[in-house]
Amino acid sequence: MKISELKVGASNVTVQGKVIQKDAPREVVTKYGKRLSVANITIQDDSGSIAMSLWGNDINNVDQGDTIEVENGYVNEFRGTPQLASGKFGKVKVIEKGDGSASSEASDSDADYVEDA
Repeated sequence: MKISELKVGASNVTVQGKVIQKDAPREVVTKYGKRLSVANITIQDDSGSIAMSLWGNDINNVDQGDTIEVENGYVNEFRGTPQLASGKFGKVKVIEKGDGSASSEASDSDADYVEDA
């Protein structure tokens, strides 16, 4: 499926795209009081781009410049903008690692948040 075909409310979508932007991770508190890390990314293919939030281990596994595939994702709306989500049952896979040269400044700031596994 192409990014331009994604519509709010779509579920069980599989889409591939290149990560063209990755923000530094931040901590949020859920309505249940649990603290979680989240990082916003933008992915793009030849038809368009869409925002997405990465949670947990996906934050460290995905870098700017990587080509990823989101399996069993869904599209919701956040602040009036469509957003791709992997959700509880979806999966984010890195298909091809980018060279990282386009985001050397962002990578340096992200280093504070990355733990060696």
